[in-house]
Amino acid sequence: MIDRGRVTAVLGPTNTGKTHYAIERMLAHRTGVIGLPLRLLAREVYDRIVKARGPSVVALVTGEERIVPDRVQYWVATTEAMPEIGADFVAIDEIQLCADPERGHVFTDRLLNMRGLQETLFLGSDTMRPAIAALVPGVQFQRRERFSTLSWAGSKKLSRMPARSAIVGFSVDDVYAMAELIRRQKGGCAVVMGALSPRTRNAQVEMYQAGEVDYLVATDAIGMGLNLDIRHVAFSATHKFDGRRVRPLFPHELGQIAGRAGRHTESGTFGVTGEAQPLEDGLVDAIENHRFQPISRLMWRNARLEFGTMERLVQSLEVAPDHEILSRGREADDIAALKSLRDIPEIRDRVQSGKDVRLLWDVCRVPDFRGISPAEHVSMLMRIFGFLQDGQIPTDWLARAVQRIDRTHGDIDALSKRLAYIRTWTYVAQRNGWVQDEKHWRGETRAVEDRLSDALHAALTQRFVDRRTSVLLRRLKQKESLVAEVNDKGEVTVEGEFAGRLEGFRFRPDQTATADEAKMLNRASYEALRPEFHLRADRFYNAPDTELDFTEQGGLMWGDAAVGKLVKGSDAMHPGVEVFVDEEAGADIGEKVKRRLQHFIDRKVAALFEPLTNMQRDEALSGLAKGFAFRLVEALGVLPRDGVAGEVKELDQDARGALRKHGVRFGQFTIFMPALLKPAPTRLRLVLWSLAEGLDEFPESPPPGLVTIPHLDAVPDGYYTLSGYRPAGDRAIRIDMLERLADLLRAQDTRGGFEANPDMLSITGMTLEQFANLMEGLGYAAEKGEREKARATEVAAPAAEATGSDAPMTEEESVLAAETRAKWEAEQAEKRRAAAEAAGEEASAEAEAAPELEVFYTFRWAPKPRNRRPQGGEGQGRRGGPRKDATARENRGEGGKGGRDGGKPRGKGGPKKGGKPQSGPKTYSARPEKKADPDSPFAILAALKDKK
Repeated sequence: MIDRGRVTAVLGPTNTGKTHYAIERMLAHRTGVIGLPLRLLAREVYDRIVKARGPSVVALVTGEERIVPDRVQYWVATTEAMPEIGADFVAIDEIQLCADPERGHVFTDRLLNMRGLQETLFLGSDTMRPAIAALVPGVQFQRRERFSTLSWAGSKKLSRMPARSAIVGFSVDDVYAMAELIRRQKGGCAVVMGALSPRTRNAQVEMYQAGEVDYLVATDAIGMGLNLDIRHVAFSATHKFDGRRVRPLFPHELGQIAGRAGRHTESGTFGVTGEAQPLEDGLVDAIENHRFQPISRLMWRNARLEFGTMERLVQSLEVAPDHEILSRGREADDIAALKSLRDIPEIRDRVQSGKDVRLLWDVCRVPDFRGISPAEHVSMLMRIFGFLQDGQIPTDWLARAVQRIDRTHGDIDALSKRLAYIRTWTYVAQRNGWVQDEKHWRGETRAVEDRLSDALHAALTQRFVDRRTSVLLRRLKQKESLVAEVNDKGEVTVEGEFAGRLEGFRFRPDQTATADEAKMLNRASYEALRPEFHLRADRFYNAPDTELDFTEQGGLMWGDAAVGKLVKGSDAMHPGVEVFVDEEAGADIGEKVKRRLQHFIDRKVAALFEPLTNMQRDEALSGLAKGFAFRLVEALGVLPRDGVAGEVKELDQDARGALRKHGVRFGQFTIFMPALLKPAPTRLRLVLWSLAEGLDEFPESPPPGLVTIPHLDAVPDGYYTLSGYRPAGDRAIRIDMLERLADLLRAQDTRGGFEANPDMLSITGMTLEQFANLMEGLGYAAEKGEREKARATEVAAPAAEATGSDAPMTEEESVLAAETRAKWEAEQAEKRRAAAEAAGEEASAEAEAAPELEVFYTFRWAPKPRNRRPQGGEGQGRRGGPRKDATARENRGEGGKGGRDGGKPRGKGGPKKGGKPQSGPKTYSARPEKKADPDSPFAILAALKDKK
């Protein structure tokens, strides 16, 4: 502790002008330093002093901003960034933050050690009087009374909140939700949060102070130093998350925030709203009279650090205080980061001297502005430490990091995150010697922050302020009479007479009126419709996406009303919007409807084609993989393989693996993303493709769930591919089911010949004849034959073998098996007795009867050139067969058993390594595949196991 010059503690409630008094006292001295709790407040005080003395003698120093002229006399800084210089005057604002669990040790250090050569001021709450008296010898106290009264106003709904009110929330979600509700009911509000940059915050405050909006929605950031024209403060909650837990607000915290109501001599009120419970009488009395329990514990951390080793540094940071009022606070982020880095072997190897320890501690003090996770923050700190130990942060690396952030498009959340990210690099640029060309990077990061701040202010204003709605509501409050009216069904009446109907945003006049009547009615109707257009546009703009939809012809619907249509955009994935809005509604209504529809279709495309967009944004893809991903995005996620066979062949396994991570499947016939074959993406894909192709009439998507659909000549080229089907013969088969079929075909002898098995027919859902036509469309020769049909008794016996399983049965299955088998054996015995009675009569007839024949097909790989129209890919014929010049490279797949060689499926009897065929084809008997008796107990058990 030191004692130098006169020390005064100026204490009292809010709205006493303490900060203004400190500025006056500092300007009365030749030099001075003032520490403030918020970067926002520091900027405000800096602007006031610059206005009084000019920019050449005033410095501003915060974690992310440093303005230091050559002839500086007055320093304005955040408390953490206060320079340790000999100044005539020193002031520390909001000194009660000494008790804050996270930042309190910084304020306590300034309380004990920062002194002006002639005068020192501590500004804050009267609750600090006992602690200051105990720690600062000879301190003088001044109590400043509030200029106006503060009184309790009870609970009010947001819809009945008086003008010039501030509604306080304690989370970003709560602030946005309340701001949205006020925009709908009151026309708009300003938003103030601690996470906002000073530029954004000032723009929002200026909008409120200018009277453009009458409401302010804020976090508890307004409780410190922001002097606004607020008449009423309403708490939407009385609990907050303090970084570790959700806790009730302390009485002095409630008093600090509520005290912002009232300005100078104008009285103010405070209350609650929403789900917040009314305050207890004793607490209300304490806030009104500013009587709170004195602060008895101040947070403290040792400032005399030892940098010999990392262990000694941690020990010095954890030294216990030597005064009963002082207490160690919770572990700060910088200590937590230091301990995490200490446990990393790479860091332990690099830190060899006290100089390294001091540098590591400086790096650990970089605040976690991003707030992603402690592990992410530690990883970033380790990277920065490695750079600094080798010299400086590389310029190109820092440039890339800043460039990724320098984007002003996006919603409020995206812009807020980028602002948080740029604060990290702004902080880094402010450290002496950390980057090359410090002046450039300080200016560059500040410029990026300003651009993001302006974009965020515009986004907040656009979302939470509707000046036209605000004006309209004021007119309605004045009860101005309207000649015409519009009911909830959209029916427009003038003096009680039906004039027409409002459909979406287009007025349909009554066709029964005469020309003169129609002219008069339309003029009066549009007078009534002007506010209705605005209100309806507001409802539409805030309607959830579930109320909007698109038709298969590209129309855009809001419920049952058509409000626009899709038009061709810059590319297939980014369609444009044309709105159906009457000119009388105004260009702003049309623009608002257009923005909402564009947001809807953009989100719809992003949601349904998320795998494509993720792959498109993946910076890890490079080279051929990136080029192939571009091709796949252009094709909306479905590519016939024969059209890109060359590109697929050039992809190595790493490239294919990178694409497979995004869900890309390299099938024998098609390269596709299975997730995009679902009905919803398919429906949208056909609409986007039809727009890009400029079709007059859009083909509709096939009904969901069909494995095959008819192959028609009347559909446009590419329709089947974009629908997720491949033409083959008289029908087109779904490409994912075709790949399953290809897996089965790879296990067959495609040269010696094979027959269709039940699995193949089950996959396609076809009869044997239909399946033969399909196989011909895929390039196989189908040879038809007949043979004697096997008797049912011949296949009954092996049923147990066909359905048997080596897996042990459960107790439930064994009981079911015994019961089912007993029932089955009884039924079989009854059948045998009936058969024995008629044996004599049927024996002779059966002997004389001709054997029953069955039809079968033998399939062999024999592709034939076809000159038919392609369907969405180079080399693909109209009926799905290969093109002449593509015969030698037909449909090469990858993976699976057997593989392919020379473009032909290679099965068990196909060519071996080197392309040489086996000595001869295998022979097959004419005996059909035996089918299990469906009544057999083994078949029932097999079905039970399949379900499991």
